[in-house]
Amino acid sequence: MKRVCALLLAAGQSRRMGAANKLTLDVGGEALVRRTARTLLGSGIQDVVAVLGHEADVIGPLLADLPVKAVLNPDYADGQMTSVHRGLAALDAPGDGVMVALADQALLTVADVNALIDAFLDIEEGRVLVPVHKGRRGNPIILSYRHREAILAGAPNLGCRRLIERHPELVTSVEMACDHVVFDLDTPDDYVELQRRLGVVVGRTMEG
Repeated sequence: MKRVCALLLAAGQSRRMGAANKLTLDVGGEALVRRTARTLLGSGIQDVVAVLGHEADVIGPLLADLPVKAVLNPDYADGQMTSVHRGLAALDAPGDGVMVALADQALLTVADVNALIDAFLDIEEGRVLVPVHKGRRGNPIILSYRHREAILAGAPNLGCRRLIERHPELVTSVEMACDHVVFDLDTPDDYVELQRRLGVVVGRTMEG
């Protein structure tokens, strides 16, 4: 059976959300970062590496009792690709694919993740799977594990995005039935929209 592991990128500074760290916001009764981690763990993903950075002392405890490997990215302020590099380096065992998941994808479901895994396992070895919805490119993507060494050998800003830009022939797009892959939580307005879609009352304010 082919093996897909995941990087959960949870190191960002959450600047557009205001005072609150968006990964700690209540989503359906639990912190956003925990919700996303549990979604990955509930799917066909074999291993999850969570990359922490900004407020790691706050985010880490939210994942402490889950079977994820947490690693610290001290260079998180230099951009997302530094977290991808840190996560790739921390993978314990080789596999067939590496899902790169953003911790703020609040609507992502186990069914979404499994649909992406199934699509990845059906494509030619060595390719990169990118979800799209109505023409918009989304996340998470799945890289063939064979690209790991090439990404790690480059500078931190020469990772997944540059790989896709330089080698579009490697990309396979999969059309998703819903917009979960293109919805992420960046601003207070996004949080209000999320609560509306979940049909719940906002559990905490943007002030923390």
